[in-house]
Amino acid sequence: MTGTGLLAFGEALAVFSTQEGKLRHATTVDVGIAGTEAMVAIGVSRLGTPAAWAGRLGADEPGALVLARLREEGVDTSGVRTDRQAPTGLMIKDFRNPDATRSAYYRHGSAGTRLSPEDIPEDHIRAAGVLHLSGLTPGLSDSAAKTMFVAAEFARDEGVPVSIDIDYTHALWYPEDAADILYDLVSLCDIVFAGEDAARLLGLDGDPQELAAGLSELGPEQVIIELGPRGAVAELHGSRYDVPSYPVRSVDNEGADDAFVAGFLAEFLAGSPPDRRLRTAAACRAFALTVPGETTGLPDREELRQLTRPR
Repeated sequence: MTGTGLLAFGEALAVFSTQEGKLRHATTVDVGIAGTEAMVAIGVSRLGTPAAWAGRLGADEPGALVLARLREEGVDTSGVRTDRQAPTGLMIKDFRNPDATRSAYYRHGSAGTRLSPEDIPEDHIRAAGVLHLSGLTPGLSDSAAKTMFVAAEFARDEGVPVSIDIDYTHALWYPEDAADILYDLVSLCDIVFAGEDAARLLGLDGDPQELAAGLSELGPEQVIIELGPRGAVAELHGSRYDVPSYPVRSVDNEGADDAFVAGFLAEFLAGSPPDRRLRTAAACRAFALTVPGETTGLPDREELRQLTRPR
């Protein structure tokens, strides 16, 4: 990695998904990987920017799968720790149609839940252009939450910008527990991505512009409120932006938010102006919607040009 690259630090899982219908009726499954930090790393790499992912995986075939897929995408995995006492987390996904997919997670006792400050790849953080975290990994365990804080504080001390996608799922922790931890973690970050519900989880209220302003008051200089098919609003370096979405036929919502984050961060690392960061993010999200799977729709630069080229 160089100082222009991304380091995503957190959880990754192996994924087994049906092509259609419930797992009980399937005779074959698609094999892949998931984990929002890993997806962002792949998205950034496909856009031609150096990217690394670090975390803890089991010494098992699902862990080997995660590593192989990341390396195939050009993602640096030299900061990954192998845990011989715990398995890699799994996700089982039933795919019926874009509005009816069901995912089951098997994380209890996984390697990701055992993340500790000793797993923080300090040399990789020093060399990074941005450290990216998510709001999901702190919900895995107390030690994982502590690790995210230590990593963010270390990056700040080294002058490395910290990015976070505030994400919340009730399957991991209670809202009141998540709110306190994520509120404090956001205050250590320079770039924040959040949906409306995630922003309100932190006690903020109002329309999307007011939510962006409220998050900015916690310290981040760049705040993006993702609105799904309605686009996004952002407050970047004190200026406000409205981001329209690209009209596409949605096939699978999985990975769309990660694609948005990847597009923004790739442009941030390239030194692009705020409006271009947001346009690329919206285009990446649109691509991710058009095909099933967490990584399949993450675009490269040529695909982005095709979508954004004047017609």
